[in-house]
Amino acid sequence: MSSDFETYEQDFGTLTAEITSRIVKIPKLAGDEKKNMVVSVEKQLEEARELLEQMDLEVREIPVQSRGMHSTRLKSYKQELEKLEKDFKRSRIAYSDEVRDELLGDDGNSSESQLIKLRDERAHLLDNAEKLERSSRRLEAGYQIAVETEQVGQEILENLHHDREKIQRSRDRLRETDANLGKSSRILTGMLRR
Repeated sequence: MSSDFETYEQDFGTLTAEITSRIVKIPKLAGDEKKNMVVSVEKQLEEARELLEQMDLEVREIPVQSRGMHSTRLKSYKQELEKLEKDFKRSRIAYSDEVRDELLGDDGNSSESQLIKLRDERAHLLDNAEKLERSSRRLEAGYQIAVETEQVGQEILENLHHDREKIQRSRDRLRETDANLGKSSRILTGMLRR
């Protein structure tokens, strides 16, 4: 199992190196070239997430005594992927000097502060969108837990109802037995008197 984890680690290392090199190129590209590179990096990021999921599954299968070291490594890989995703978002909205000059014309220097402000706002919006997506996922998970809890509660209530019925039947039988014992006792007392 540990060897599988190490294989996934090697694949993850190679993949993240590729992603990093492509992220650096994105701001220098324009048009279809940039779109194609963005799509390619998105696919690679998805592949990296899948590798982390595989590593996570492997860590769960590792004996408890060696699990700590692997968990720490997995955690650092997750942090590395988060950083890559942030860098990727920034690179998508960043422009190279040539593209910026082309967009702004020769007087690009006079509106450099506007461009920086725009860039910051876009990065802020992307971060907010990411936070909103994470919150939505948490809400969905919470809702799922609530539904499961409700189902478990319903089953418990049904079991309690069945148990109550059994107890009620047992009480009725006990009363009936008690009445029969009372009747038998009176009959025996009568027989002894005779």
